[in-house]
Amino acid sequence: MKQLAKEGMTMVVVTHEMGSAREVGDHVIFMDGGFIVEENVPSELFENHKKSGLNRF
Repeated sequence: MKQLAKEGMTMVVVTHEMGSAREVGDHVIFMDGGFIVEENVPSELFENHKKSGLNRF
């Protein structure tokens, strides 16, 4: 998956692996209870997130 991302492949990936999402994704959507809670580029989502649900996860 990392190689495909480096090659420019567009992918939609659903994962619980936050490290992979941060490393490979260029846009991350965090969902909780079936709802989109927050979305942003990985650096902003993981470092400056606004919602406490991401803290719990």
